[in-house]
Amino acid sequence: MQFLLTVIIGAAVGYVFLKGKIPGGMMVGALVGAVVLNISTDMAYMPYAARLAAQITAGAFIGATIKRSDVKRMPKLIKPAMILIGGMLILNMIMGFVIHYTSGLDWMTSFFCAVPGGMSDVPIIAAEMGANGAAVALMQFSRLVCGVGVFPSIIMLMTKNEVQPEYEAQKKQAKKQGKTWEVCLTACVAAACGIAGKLSGIPVGALMFSMIGTAIFKLSTDHAVIPLWLKRVAQVLSGTYIGCSIGLQELLDLRFLLLSAVLLVLGYLVNCIVISTLLHKFCGLSRRVAMLAATPAGANDMALISGDMGISAP
Repeated sequence: MQFLLTVIIGAAVGYVFLKGKIPGGMMVGALVGAVVLNISTDMAYMPYAARLAAQITAGAFIGATIKRSDVKRMPKLIKPAMILIGGMLILNMIMGFVIHYTSGLDWMTSFFCAVPGGMSDVPIIAAEMGANGAAVALMQFSRLVCGVGVFPSIIMLMTKNEVQPEYEAQKKQAKKQGKTWEVCLTACVAAACGIAGKLSGIPVGALMFSMIGTAIFKLSTDHAVIPLWLKRVAQVLSGTYIGCSIGLQELLDLRFLLLSAVLLVLGYLVNCIVISTLLHKFCGLSRRVAMLAATPAGANDMALISGDMGISAP
């Protein structure tokens, strides 16, 4: 009952945001709806299986859009990947010092607070290494919510005049419904690969394995199809899952780290602009693609949002 209520509220608010043309509106709205439901009634509930299903669907959606030309471009991603990782590492070091001196947290906790990793994974790793897991979780929550809810709108505003050459092709692909057997077979391939990825223990394994499996299926048979409505379902599941982790207590606890959280988000915004400029200038990526790549949010969330922003998901 709580699960259905959460999905209904999330989908309803997500639909309103989508119609309001908010970037990533379905996911952002679902997040907001789940947060409001959680704070007002404490009835928001979303099992991890829903998040796993969203990761698998996101991977399948990307895999179904991959072309042979995308595969040939893969070696060229080494340079931008090194720039991106290097920039994130430098920011992590700088913000670790900032958080330590503004919050009084110990060094280990401060550096973990600034790690651009998963909201669920980083606090666990931090606690195992002796850091304050609760403080890390709150700071990771701030990063993730802003990365999903704020950064896409900032990116669209800053790149509103930029032409996305692959936008029309991607819209055409997204609108492709496919035959029922194609959708079912694609879903089965993605699910099998995604579950294998999850069991492998590799970070974001479900997303990566489902993407690779679906891409191989697409390139070898050309029958891989993930319709847009299924992607919307994944956006709702992902958004509500994040929203369910945010309750009144989390918001109240955040006031003790408010200054550090604000500085962390501002640091990531500056980093996003600087790194995207380097990626645009030295790697030939469009500003919008580069900024989304440098956004401090999860791979799954960005993969689900990118298509709504006219960006090539692969």
